[in-house]
Amino acid sequence: MLRRILPLLLMLCITAAPFAAGRASAASPAPSHIDAVLLIDVSNSMNKSDKNKIANEAMKMFIDMLSAQGDKVGIVAYTDKVQREKALLQIGSAGDKQDLKDFIDGLDRGAYTDIAVGMEEAVKVLENGSDKTHEPMIVMLADGNNDLNEASGRTQSQSDQELDTAVNTAKQKGYPVYTIGLNADGKLNKEILAGLSDKTGGKTFVTDSADDLPQILSEIFAAHLKLKVVPVQSITANGSYQDVTVNVPNSSVLEANISIMSAKPVTAKLTDPSGKEVTIPSSNVLLSKSSTYSLIKLLSPAQGNWKLQVKGVPKDKIDINLVFNYDLELKLDALPSKTYKKGDTIDISSHLFSNGTQVTLSNLYQDMKAVLLATDIDTGKVQELPMDNSGAEFKGSFKIEESHNYELKVRAEESSFYRESDVLKINAKTGAVATSPASGTSGTEPALEQPASNTLYYIIGGIVLVLAAGVVLWLLRQKSNRGFVGQMVVEVLDGNTGEKTYPQYKKLSAFRGKFTLHQLLQLAPELKESEKLVFTPGNGDRLLLRSGEGLSVEKSGRTADTSRGLELKNGDRISVALATVDKTILLEYLI
Repeated sequence: MLRRILPLLLMLCITAAPFAAGRASAASPAPSHIDAVLLIDVSNSMNKSDKNKIANEAMKMFIDMLSAQGDKVGIVAYTDKVQREKALLQIGSAGDKQDLKDFIDGLDRGAYTDIAVGMEEAVKVLENGSDKTHEPMIVMLADGNNDLNEASGRTQSQSDQELDTAVNTAKQKGYPVYTIGLNADGKLNKEILAGLSDKTGGKTFVTDSADDLPQILSEIFAAHLKLKVVPVQSITANGSYQDVTVNVPNSSVLEANISIMSAKPVTAKLTDPSGKEVTIPSSNVLLSKSSTYSLIKLLSPAQGNWKLQVKGVPKDKIDINLVFNYDLELKLDALPSKTYKKGDTIDISSHLFSNGTQVTLSNLYQDMKAVLLATDIDTGKVQELPMDNSGAEFKGSFKIEESHNYELKVRAEESSFYRESDVLKINAKTGAVATSPASGTSGTEPALEQPASNTLYYIIGGIVLVLAAGVVLWLLRQKSNRGFVGQMVVEVLDGNTGEKTYPQYKKLSAFRGKFTLHQLLQLAPELKESEKLVFTPGNGDRLLLRSGEGLSVEKSGRTADTSRGLELKNGDRISVALATVDKTILLEYLI
């Protein structure tokens, strides 16, 4: 045991060292992933606004545009109550995306509408499963005002109050809400949807036709990741293959999403920049298809012109769009001085970083336009100052005209994406220290000194070492009493009525050593036989479950052998059929 603990203690000591010595350079974050909740109005009024269920197709295309691995998606379908819900699922394969799309296809519609119910639940889904390193978002699709059930006693005032609370929580936690209003009957309350987006930092879209939804969902995906939808070409099919050029502008493209939207069947061929025909699908070319679109995803595509050949039904209009996903960050370099005053001129330089490494290819900078955005906080005046991009950096300058507070940031863009640096704050009133960019420096300039003394770092280092000692003692005492991480999403399906309870999120941190399914179900007497299913901690934040006779456990649609222990990892789902009552327990393990 000690042989395993001592290396851990050594690692904690090494971790503490930078704090004792001073501030260490922050590591560059990995490319951003999305945690998205799709919030869908499934009231009966949607039958008129979207009789062909184009909304479903649009949301499926949004899912297909997400990264091949790493993003998370949850779904909340609501009327005046939550009709169905799916907790955040981390995408690890094409099968995961298909699972989400099948869930959307299985949604039914019902009476009445209460936006507050849906928004409140969407926020809870993010609170319970969002990764702090991901970019959270809510995408809401609605077609009209609230339509409350009078028999329930629910009032508009109650709904408005709950909606305000949910929106304020979303704002506080940084969950932007993107709203899409279907206005087929002209009665959409645009102000409510616009207010949700404005308060939370999202965007609002309104359309009279569901046919516009795929394009809108593409715009939302792009806006959230600071990308741009690139219209490639619209063609009228003639029954033969027609050539379309897809330009991959540089080697920093992680994924290229080519969406082909058509109401009729389409086939495609693809040729890479070297002239070699590429099989669709293949290892680096993924294909997703539905009744209204085809989406081709190129993984780490080669730079240059790709030839796409598209064949459709004669006279059918085919729209083709392109969205790139980039592994690029824009960072400000540290300033040479730590104080500035009225009359000073500040030289600003900024660099692009790919996978944490500074980009030195000058052509990438020269293909972009960069401006220095200087905001006078006291007056609200914003200046856009062009920056030089002739070398492998962006350079510019800003003269402090008044003894005011200022915020500076760099924005760089080209036809398919844009990036913004962190904000640099300068107080020219008192000559206070300028705040250093949170994103770090390029390494070419010395970092700004911090106002705190090294004493703080010694204190922090000491605290870390004390915590390390505590960890050692804890590990020694917990050898036979291990804890759990993550949570279990629980639903109960009634075999007689077909009704399913709302998902409940059960945090596992309260258990030690082992727990039973009966405990998870709050010891409900009628479900007592569930105590035969026992969970114990596994390696790598996994769970092991074993069950006694009379319980049938299924995983991925197949009966699982739990006699030797069935391992559950993040995102795994199982169902447990009880013998004494006609009920099935649906479980999903999330970390």
